[in-house]
Amino acid sequence: MPEPFTLEVHTPHRLFFSEKVRSLVAPLIDGEAGILINHAPFTAPLATGILKIQDQHGNWKEAFITEGILEVKTHKTVLLVEAAEWPDEIDEQGAQTAKDDAEETLKTRILKFETATAKAKLKRAHMRLKAVSRSKTKQN
Repeated sequence: MPEPFTLEVHTPHRLFFSEKVRSLVAPLIDGEAGILINHAPFTAPLATGILKIQDQHGNWKEAFITEGILEVKTHKTVLLVEAAEWPDEIDEQGAQTAKDDAEETLKTRILKFETATAKAKLKRAHMRLKAVSRSKTKQN
């Protein structure tokens, strides 16, 4: 079993997570990174997606995160993200509405910046809904 190390997930509004963990899998802009204790230090950009965390007891939990920065240090890993939510914190209806609105904007867009904004909103809504769906599947 891997030894635990400290994982912190910070948003501008709160310290979302700070505990000892065995491992994590974080969504990067070019794939995923799996981190265990004594991983070589590095910094990488995070993508909007699902953060997978293995606690000290070997249990896995998942959270929705947005873009940010991953910094792996000698005995600590830190994620700085714009937003992070546990599946039970996500307003599923609100996320579905945001997804529908973004899809409608993409159909009727006029300006280039509208497309980029709508795509970002669509990805965020899609990943929030995915986090909720995966959580419900695990509960059943």
